[in-house]
Amino acid sequence: MTEPGSNIIGRFAVVYIFVIVILVFPIFYTIFKIQFFEREEWMKLAIENRKKEISVRANRGNIYSHDGQLMASSIPIYSVFMDMRVEALQLKNNSLFYENVDDLAEALSAYFKDKSKEEYKKGLIKAFKKGDGSYQFYKNRISYAQLRDIKTFPLFRLGQNKSGLISKEYFQRVKPFGSLSSRTIGDIYSDESKGGKNGLELGLDSILRGKPGLSMRQKVANRFEDIIVTEPEDGFDVVSTIDINIQEIAESSLLTKLKEIDAKVGYAIVMEVKTGEIKAIVNMMKDENGNYSEQKNGAIADKVEPGSTFKVASLMAVLDDGKAELSDLIETGNGFYKFGSATMKDHNTRSGGFQTISLEAAINGSSNIGISKTIVKAYGNNPEKFIEKLYKMGLNEPFDLYLPGVAAPYIKHPKDKNAAWSAISLPWISTGYEVQLAPIYTLAFFNAIANNGKFIEPLFVKSISKNGMTVKDFQARVINPQICKPSTLSDVRKTLLGVVENPTYGTAKKVYSPYVRIAGKTGTAQISKGEGGYKSGGTSHQVSFCAFFPYENPEYTCIVVIREPKIGYPSGGAMSGAVVKNIAERITAYTANLTIHNYKLDSIFKKTDKMPTSKIGDEIATNYVLSKINDKNFNGKEKQKSSSTISINEKKFNSIPNFYGYGLKDALYLSEKNGLKVNFSGKGKVISQSLKAGEKFYKGQEITFVLQ
Repeated sequence: MTEPGSNIIGRFAVVYIFVIVILVFPIFYTIFKIQFFEREEWMKLAIENRKKEISVRANRGNIYSHDGQLMASSIPIYSVFMDMRVEALQLKNNSLFYENVDDLAEALSAYFKDKSKEEYKKGLIKAFKKGDGSYQFYKNRISYAQLRDIKTFPLFRLGQNKSGLISKEYFQRVKPFGSLSSRTIGDIYSDESKGGKNGLELGLDSILRGKPGLSMRQKVANRFEDIIVTEPEDGFDVVSTIDINIQEIAESSLLTKLKEIDAKVGYAIVMEVKTGEIKAIVNMMKDENGNYSEQKNGAIADKVEPGSTFKVASLMAVLDDGKAELSDLIETGNGFYKFGSATMKDHNTRSGGFQTISLEAAINGSSNIGISKTIVKAYGNNPEKFIEKLYKMGLNEPFDLYLPGVAAPYIKHPKDKNAAWSAISLPWISTGYEVQLAPIYTLAFFNAIANNGKFIEPLFVKSISKNGMTVKDFQARVINPQICKPSTLSDVRKTLLGVVENPTYGTAKKVYSPYVRIAGKTGTAQISKGEGGYKSGGTSHQVSFCAFFPYENPEYTCIVVIREPKIGYPSGGAMSGAVVKNIAERITAYTANLTIHNYKLDSIFKKTDKMPTSKIGDEIATNYVLSKINDKNFNGKEKQKSSSTISINEKKFNSIPNFYGYGLKDALYLSEKNGLKVNFSGKGKVISQSLKAGEKFYKGQEITFVLQ
């Protein structure tokens, strides 16, 4: 017997299945039709609605100093336009445009201060009547902060669709420390996609530039959208060995002397003895207007005859081979001596020359004849042995410094058929002529003397990092673990100290400092004009001084080279030596963290009874400075500290803080510690920020600071 209602359920099931078939069949039919009969037509339409592939820019890596201070970074800049054809501006007899143009012109004039309100208004109305689709109302490029400001102006605050405001993004490479180590850091092309132009920007371009991504512009729901196909890979950051404080010391010291003696070119390099890290490098050249700037990296690229600084290598060779001793006496006569057909002179011929002098005194007094006679006596019958001794030390070893244009050293060999070896080559090479060395090579050799004989390649790059994490560390390549015997090294170091401290013969007596003991060698050489020789167009000189300090336990090696001084007698000791002395004293004071003397505090605060108030910044650093201030100089007044001072080493935040008033160093440290990427413009303290205080943020988000 049939259950009541079972027939009704069966009928509903049939009806339900029938309806489903009716509804689903067209769908499957359409899919089948598109897939097998209309496929080519639809694929053609998809291609028409899809634009070509577009490269997605990767962020170029930053370059930092050794302690993390930003030395080069890319920041966004913008060109701004108006599209006068947007539909909203055309409605109701153009009422939206004309109701706002007066206020907009006034706001633009007040903000940019380049044109009057009337000029702005006239230009806007003219472009509107013309229907200009890309009217550039302000010709210069602006910062992100400025773009954000103008978006609040009358009309523009209504948004792009109603106001027609358009911005085009570009990227500008900035160097927060200006000229400091500018040529070594390098530049990039105005078209950033071309990469580095010179310096580390070029040498490490493949690391800094990253890999661009790929996007497809496709029409979706009647509008084009960019769809990321491949995400871009941002470039790695480069941490250089440069110390900003030492760099500033070297640059200011060299510039002062260059201006004083009206010299054409000046180089200065400071190298850390144990690590080989270059802490400062300065390349100054005078332009046609008499201003000095970094135009080329001549400290690593200029192959020139080093002059008397090379005598130290000659001394080391002859002592190490046991062919002479420091006490050996040499007859130099009245300062003139003939080697073959050429006459060699000492610098003191007007006072009768050195006459009889010891080998040690010959270096102290920089006697050309004394050194040359010693070398000829030792190697005259076998000059290749002398040259090969220099090679063995490492003086002919090319450097790989991650910098383009490094000039390889050239010390010619008597068996080289292309070397034009002559009877005078050996004596002249022994005094620094007929060889070519960029200043960086002389520096590295002297650094080996300071480094207990360990010859290492100079280092410009400390590490490579990504997102704050170190990816690769660099260490200086060892060229020669021991350039000479320890006894030879001891004699050479003692002799270099005598160049400064020998009261009779020392050519660098003016380099003596009561604050730091300096040992080094002067160099004064005539500059060859190539085929024109040394006298063509008048005699010009290069003066140099290469030294290490402090003598007892060397920490730094420094070379200063000055070319074509016009004021004063060319002197390696008085000119280049004076710069090295200034650098050495200031670095010693800087690295020693000297306590401020009471008399200086009295002088600073004698006009006020108030204690200094610290500004926003690192609490630990602030407390350290305040702890060094002697309370009794302020009549028992308590130290004051800003309530905004924070403990940077511990500060983590969950939302964007208010950075107003921060210096760049603290704002940068805090932001990057919390995962933000930083861009900035200007100098001084933060006056605005792109992310509002209190906003939530995500790791990797960019924040832009404007400083003033």
